Amino acid sequence: MVRSNGGSKGQGGLRAGKRATPAGAGNERDGDRRNARREAILAAALEEFSARGFAAARLDDVARRAGVAKGTIYLYFSDKESLFQELVRTMVRPIVGAIATAPLDALPIRAVVEMIADTFVNEIFGTPRQDVLRLIISEGPRFPKLAEFYYREVIARVLPVLRARLTLAVERGERNITLATLDNIAAAFGVSAVELLTRR
Repeated sequence: MVRSNGGSKGQGGLRAGKRATPAGAGNERDGDRRNARREAILAAALEEFSARGFAAARLDDVARRAGVAKGTIYLYFSDKESLFQELVRTMVRPIVGAIATAPLDALPIRAVVEMIADTFVNEIFGTPRQDVLRLIISEGPRFPKLAEFYYREVIARVLPVLRARLTLAVERGERNITLATLDNIAAAFGVSAVELLTRR
């Protein structure tokens, strides 16, 4: 008596026809969707803050621009202030980090100033990052926590580097360090020359 194994062949065919889902693929897709929503919320927040200012901007309008429910924003950010802070982190801090880690010691102070100016012209001015700085400078006096956050996350990271470079320039006897030079460096970060030299 011959046993038929057609059933097992059929099952084998079904099994062969199915493609196994790689482990973690579902989580990866979920992560991609979460990242996409987060980026959409940040982009919408920048548009809303730029159009209305920090005080007048509403999370309802940010959600509408991002195409998500308002409650979705709270899955990523606790409030409007934390949303704005994340804009600073993602848009401005990387530029400051690049300046802070640049090999400045080998450059004359004039070249340092030009490098910083070029970085800001190319990477901030004329780009959406400019709106973040404008908001900090214009609304910082009314919202001290935002101003302090900007100082801590941006200014405080680059001031020690610039002070050290200015000290080195003095020790080397570089003669082209003027108040205008200090003002140009300081203005790029929204502070004064006095703050550049003295604020801790």
